[in-house]
Amino acid sequence: MAKNELKKRVVAWLYPDMIEKMNHLISNHNMKNHTEFVEQAVDFYIGYLSCKNATTYLSKILLSAVEGTLKETENRQSANLFRLSVEMSMMMNILAAGLEISDEDMRKLRGRCVTEVKRNKGRINMEDAVKYQQGLYD
Repeated sequence: MAKNELKKRVVAWLYPDMIEKMNHLISNHNMKNHTEFVEQAVDFYIGYLSCKNATTYLSKILLSAVEGTLKETENRQSANLFRLSVEMSMMMNILAAGLEISDEDMRKLRGRCVTEVKRNKGRINMEDAVKYQQGLYD
């Protein structure tokens, strides 16, 4: 918008509570008058409607809160999936051994399963468990 461009008058009818909110925000944000407030509001809204990526108009606080919540959820899901994979690996190996396993063997198996799940990023299968239990590979 060119500074030498003449402004045109636009009439808008607003509710009294909206005008009160405007006045409060005008004083809190060091704006000169209602015109400056309306110009900034309309400019923001035009940008918001025109922009394909509306996140540039969202509050930085809102975006960081959403990102934090997503990260926390992601971390929780990752930990739960890891624990589930370890338990699944243990179950497969126990079943493959015909349910004949001592407490000491169970502890060793858990350690081996944790290592196995870490190594193959959770991709476990019954065939590998059977081969391990039969001593075909270590």
